[in-house]
Amino acid sequence: MIWLVLSIICSVSVGILLKVARGRDGSAFFQMIGWNYLFAALLCFAVYRPGPETALRTGADIPYWLLLPLAALLPAVFLAQANSVKYTGIVRTDIAQRLSLIVSLSAAWLVFRENFSTLRSTGLAIGLISIFLILSKGKTSDGPTKRWYLPAAVLAGFGVIDVLFKKVALFTAFQYTSALFLIFCGAFVLSAIIILVLIVLRKQRLNLQNIWWGAALGALNFGNILFYLKAHKTLTNNPSTVFAGMNFGVMILGALVGIVFFREKLSRVNYLGLALALAAVAALVLSL
Repeated sequence: MIWLVLSIICSVSVGILLKVARGRDGSAFFQMIGWNYLFAALLCFAVYRPGPETALRTGADIPYWLLLPLAALLPAVFLAQANSVKYTGIVRTDIAQRLSLIVSLSAAWLVFRENFSTLRSTGLAIGLISIFLILSKGKTSDGPTKRWYLPAAVLAGFGVIDVLFKKVALFTAFQYTSALFLIFCGAFVLSAIIILVLIVLRKQRLNLQNIWWGAALGALNFGNILFYLKAHKTLTNNPSTVFAGMNFGVMILGALVGIVFFREKLSRVNYLGLALALAAVAALVLSL
């Protein structure tokens, strides 16, 4: 479980960094995302040295069908998330991101053929209820949105990414650290193309200050995904525990950070949701 805990810490740290950077303009935000993938790739190369001999030796075994969709989805989901926040609000976007767990759990049952014990099923049910309670904001002034497809894209995108990373962790013919390096490289290339298009067509200015923001984000993102893959490899037969534990853990730690450091206020319903999330995590741990 240590890998899952480390991944949760990195994920929440990514959220803190994005929250701090949220006040900057949209072009700067996406440029930071682009640099993030470059530094994540460099860090992956520095730590694991996935040299060309690995690719030459197992070139026929490189799962491009798995790596290319991940490289494309990572920056694409960031774009969908940013636009969903802009046009449908933070509440709907957060709910969509958390409900992507439904996609992951469905894959654990239908794709990875995991057997759900009574205790694990109970924990998952309690956890899903906790999501709604933690994200409950009471009555909001904004009405229904016509851009429903944006939060839908966030839900589907994060869910599919989780499932594909589980596939990467299970792939034995090609090292997952080398796969991670190729994914980061592909994500950076796609991000660079998007940034170039924005500069040419929308006359956006390239701000080199975003390099440093991207470096910090890249280090945290690298740790987040690496530890997430390690958790899946350690708990090979329990993908639902990793999917759900990651989601519930991020909600719990993220809420605590919001309360302590950002002075965010939670309602009694939100605190009830946190208590249920803790109960769900405990049930998942005991079910192992």
